[in-house]
Amino acid sequence: MTPAHLSKLTAYAGFACALLLTFNVVRRAGVLPDNGLTHAVAPFAVLAGLFAVTGLYRLIRPSAGALGLVGYVLNAAGLAGAFAIEYTLHFVFPHLSPGVRDGLLAGGTGAAFMVTAVVLIAGVLTFAAAALRSRALPAGAVVLYAVGMVPGALRSAVPVPVYLGGLVLAAAGVAWMAWHARGTAEKAPQPS
Repeated sequence: MTPAHLSKLTAYAGFACALLLTFNVVRRAGVLPDNGLTHAVAPFAVLAGLFAVTGLYRLIRPSAGALGLVGYVLNAAGLAGAFAIEYTLHFVFPHLSPGVRDGLLAGGTGAAFMVTAVVLIAGVLTFAAAALRSRALPAGAVVLYAVGMVPGALRSAVPVPVYLGGLVLAAAGVAWMAWHARGTAEKAPQPS
């Protein structure tokens, strides 16, 4: 696979992530119905984000150094954990009684959710620092992603409007970085 193909895949994953994050915000805001179909779509925003971050790391890697690698690993681990959380919240928790859910969240499951949020925030901030240092991605896009993902990662610890606002900022940052990756693909030399 050529670098141009990888950049296009990165862009597609980033656009899908941004679109699905926006879909989730609209659903959580009550504009779309809260039903089985809209819940089934919800976790895939994070999964698309994992693919997008992987491709974006490929773009910053040549100049991001060890900080970029650490940021990517933590960001990817946090997103993988967030996918597991989203899956649990949308496909497991609805089938449990409120008492069982509360018990899980008060115990180890809640602690695991918080550790995942901390890992994700550490990864996002480290990845953003490396991306800014590398100058391989638009600084504004990186800042939007980082600023938005902090409340986005703290889903249950911040008010819903702050959480949803964070997701909107993160979606804008991801879409902007995806647009940049798309432009990188168009500028890449084509195989002869």
